[in-house]
Amino acid sequence: MATGGSGHERLAALCLRLTSSPGMPDLGAEGDRLVERLISQLRNGRSPEVLEDAFNELESRLLAAGYSAGLGSYRTETPPVYQSFPGSGSGHPWLYVLACPRRHCARVEAPASEGGEAPACRIFGGPLREVGLRP
Repeated sequence: MATGGSGHERLAALCLRLTSSPGMPDLGAEGDRLVERLISQLRNGRSPEVLEDAFNELESRLLAAGYSAGLGSYRTETPPVYQSFPGSGSGHPWLYVLACPRRHCARVEAPASEGGEAPACRIFGGPLREVGLRP
């Protein structure tokens, strides 16, 4: 089974929050600078694990702003019920998901629908990479 990356969940949540609507809640000028500093350091090659203090501060600001999910991957909607494919193993086509282009986080998304805009990484820029999954 493929994964989205090394598993840095809070980096994945930050990238997703920056991508989705309505995006990040208003954190004020200081909070905006914190996000920009985090993104800049990540783009300059610092690993997410080294930046845990900054992620902690950002999470605290999100919680204080009333964003109860913080940088968690929590969902408020009920997930759909998944059923397995009939049969098993060979004969099934590969399934594809999109994941972090640098394998730094655990963000995974379904490919865009035909004609839809492909999701992009808001931390490192560029499109998410395609990862094949076996059923």
